[in-house]
Amino acid sequence: MAKNYFYGTGRRKESVARVRIVPGKGKITINGRTIEEFFGLETLRMIVKQPLVVTNTEAKYDVIAKVIGGGYTGQAGAVRHGLSRALLQANEENRAVLKQNGFLTRDPRMKERKKYGLKKARKAPQFSKR
Repeated sequence: MAKNYFYGTGRRKESVARVRIVPGKGKITINGRTIEEFFGLETLRMIVKQPLVVTNTEAKYDVIAKVIGGGYTGQAGAVRHGLSRALLQANEENRAVLKQNGFLTRDPRMKERKKYGLKKARKAPQFSKR
């Protein structure tokens, strides 16, 4: 049996998205729900669809994504990153336009770890002279 899908892993902040694209009509499913159910904000839906829009493949592929961790903004960014990688696997000619829009770059900004003796990553306990 031939593999009839393309796969990409996307990450942003604490979120990890496993994205598969299969030839289809343009249906987007995230964690078993439609994109409208999963992302309530229109801006987040737009972020997820950006790679499809710039490569003119909106009605060419169905997107199936599993995303875990982080908040909804990080998850939307992770799905976008994974979708971009999957589109790159599907057609290497997409690289120029995806790279130009910055969709292949993993956003490295993450929450800094908490250090011992401090309340948060950098916030120290209040100083008291007596």
